[in-house]
Amino acid sequence: VGVASSVFTFKQEIQKHQGQVWAIIASLPPMNRADAAEWEAFITKLNGPEGTFLIGDPDGQTPRGIATGTPLVKGASQLGNSLITDGWTIDTTNVLLANDYIQLSSGLTTHLHVNLNDVDSDGAGEATLDIWPDLRISPLNNDPIIVTSCKGIFRLLSNEFANQINVIKHHTVEFPAIEAI
Repeated sequence: VGVASSVFTFKQEIQKHQGQVWAIIASLPPMNRADAAEWEAFITKLNGPEGTFLIGDPDGQTPRGIATGTPLVKGASQLGNSLITDGWTIDTTNVLLANDYIQLSSGLTTHLHVNLNDVDSDGAGEATLDIWPDLRISPLNNDPIIVTSCKGIFRLLSNEFANQINVIKHHTVEFPAIEAI
């Protein structure tokens, strides 16, 4: 989203562009050298932005909604910020709540999305999800929708990596990453 503000009136003009991307700063708790060495090796092996890795929100591994049933994509050729689904438990309130994550596909084709509104299923077990980011690639009909331990594909934001060690020899590992599109 682009914003242009008038220096005279402070009126703002907003332009919504098609680009939407996840960005994170992963901050790990202080750890000893042995534990930090594994993280440092992992980050070094990525070779800056060249390599990719799967990661999700550690606090969002379980949906807040009840997420029952076997959710599937309903219909092919879906793009944009709305996803028609089926396979939920019928007539269920709050199958997903706002800010619950969903994952489409797996492995190198994984896409992480967040549900924007509380969602109920209807009498056929169908529900339409408002999601972010928009669908960039249309999922196939009956593709499974993952609702627990959701992950996306990310890459490091730069070639630089700094490890901090304090006076009691605790290592702190932090790295920024962006969704690999």
